[in-house]
Parts: sequence; C-alpha cells; structure tokens
Amino acid sequence: MPDPVLVRVTHRYNVSVERVFDAWLTPAQAARFLFATRTGNVLQCQIKPEVGGGFTVTDRRPIGDGEESFFDAEHRGTYVEIDRPSRLVFDFGVEPFLSPPTRVTLDFVPMGISICELVLTHQLGEGAEARAYAERTRQGWTRMLEQLEKILSTRSWGFKTVA
Repeated sequence: MPDPVLVRVTHRYNVSVERVFDAWLTPAQAARFLFATRTGNVLQCQIKPEVGGGFTVTDRRPIGDGEESFFDAEHRGTYVEIDRPSRLVFDFGVEPFLSPPTRVTLDFVPMGISICELVLTHQLGEGAEARAYAERTRQGWTRMLEQLEKILSTRSWGFKTVA
C-alpha cells in the first residue's frame, strides 16, 4: 500500500495565537491571503465558521502568463474541526479540478504572549498524482502563510481628514 503524501509547512508570527486563528475565519482578512495570487483577483470570500459549514474563495486567474483569457478557480472547504485557538481542520477541493477533497489541518501553537507558530499539514492522498502536486502545494501554502504575516503585521493608523 503506497504511503500517503503529506505536505507540512510551518510559519512563525509575532502576534497572538488568537489573531492568527481568527484570520482564517474572518472573510475580510481571509480574502487577502487565502488563494490570492500575484496575477489573480479574489472575487469573493464566503465563510460559515462552524463544523459542517465551510468556505468558498473564488479567484479569477489568467490561463497563462501574459494571456488575456481567464478562468475562475473556486476553492472550497468544509470544516471538520474548529477548536479556537488551537486547531482548524477542513476538507478541501478546487473546482474546476475534479479530484476528491483532501484534508488540511492547521495547528496553532502559542510560543509566548505575542508569538505563534502555525503548522499546516495537507494530506494530498496517495499515488503519482498526489506526489506530482506536492511541491506546488508546498509553495502555494508557503506563499499564503507569508502573505498572512504581512496582513497581520500591518498596522492601520486612524488618520482623520480635515476639510
């Protein structure tokens, strides 16, 4: 029996574990890092943050670099476990790609008052197709976790405009 293909990515954040966890379930924040790409455009981000609920993030992407044609990738997840602020588990799939859903587990580890480590494990399944997507999947999650850091570390200053 072949071994399952696992992709594991970790990232450390200089904010509280609660802030990192909540970003995954807050549409306004999630739309800024979940499946957002340099050349794509997130059209919608809907989240129903409860076990059995889920998320849909629709991203419009060019078909090829420099192409004028686009397609909409619909990233869907169904929450299997929500244990704030320590664990989030969802079954994941992307349309129009018709592969069976895969399992993503996020473990949020407090490392201090304002330090958190996120360990993301994506079970891609077994076989050649899973192995073929492993490195691309690792790169994608790594970029998303780096983008999340930018979002969480950006301060919003309340400037007022004087008329």
